Amino acid sequence: MKKHKRNHFEGSDLLENSPSHLLHRVLQIALDIYTEETGDSALTQRQYALLLAADTAEGLTQTDLVKATGIDRSTLADMVARLIAKGLLARERSVTDARANLVRLSDEGRAALNEIRPKVEAADERILSLLSPPKRDSFLKLLRRIAAVREEDVEDAPRKVKGEKKADKKKKGKKAGKKHKAPLPFPALNEGVAAEKQDA
Repeated sequence: MKKHKRNHFEGSDLLENSPSHLLHRVLQIALDIYTEETGDSALTQRQYALLLAADTAEGLTQTDLVKATGIDRSTLADMVARLIAKGLLARERSVTDARANLVRLSDEGRAALNEIRPKVEAADERILSLLSPPKRDSFLKLLRRIAAVREEDVEDAPRKVKGEKKADKKKKGKKAGKKHKAPLPFPALNEGVAAEKQDA
């Protein structure tokens, strides 16, 4: 019986020191508070974030919205399509680039955003009130730091792969040049350049 209790508490200790578990619990608390303040039929938190980002300019590309919200590209594309169908967003051609589509907030979307904004702000205040005032700024700073580092890693991944492919091609080109003793029919490829990382 004692052994069973010890294992139980060991498992609890593991969970209490697991950032993924704790962040999931905190997310559930935050979403519960958000729903309590905004209501079940209101915009979801991510829909609110998307409309808020779209409200910062007259027209943004989906890439701009991905960077502004942190929502992955495929999910955001589906969200944009749904919000356009609801009349909250509108899509139009870019004046400066005919190949690009811009997403903008519709009049209905702006009305919905203005209606829910005070409720979201109230939810944010309730979430922060769970911490003492001196700890709130540090809490937000740490959240921004984690989000920023993760987003930088995601953005760097394609560049690293591209750089590795260039390096492999260059290496193969050098081997081919040594074997045939003839100049390459194309200029040497440069190595991929590592992206700079800023300390948030």
